[in-house]
Amino acid sequence: MFAAYVTVTLLASAVNGIAAIANLIGHDYPKTQADKMRVPRTWIPALGSLLAAGAVGLLAGFAFPLLGTLAAAGLVLYFLGALGAHLRVHDHQLGAWAVFFCLAVAALAVNLAYHGAPSSCR
Repeated sequence: MFAAYVTVTLLASAVNGIAAIANLIGHDYPKTQADKMRVPRTWIPALGSLLAAGAVGLLAGFAFPLLGTLAAAGLVLYFLGALGAHLRVHDHQLGAWAVFFCLAVAALAVNLAYHGAPSSCR
């Protein structure tokens, strides 16, 4: 179980970290997506910061398990919001979204499986 936890967590952190960097440096892809989703471009740095916080939080979860669980849950919520943005504009090209969402769900699942539910949730 430990190997799956480490592998999924590192992969999810890396993918979200790369997406965060793309948002924060002003790469064209996030701008194009923001325009397509009719999201103001001024939101791009904030969205990138949320992705970066999720990526760093997943890594911090190795030392502080609750933080990793919260980061994974936050990423799941982030991508549910992204799904809402896609559906709002009737965009059904959800391949990239599905990869990110499934990684976030997998990170949350392996985190909970390895560490168990936080004591406040039991």
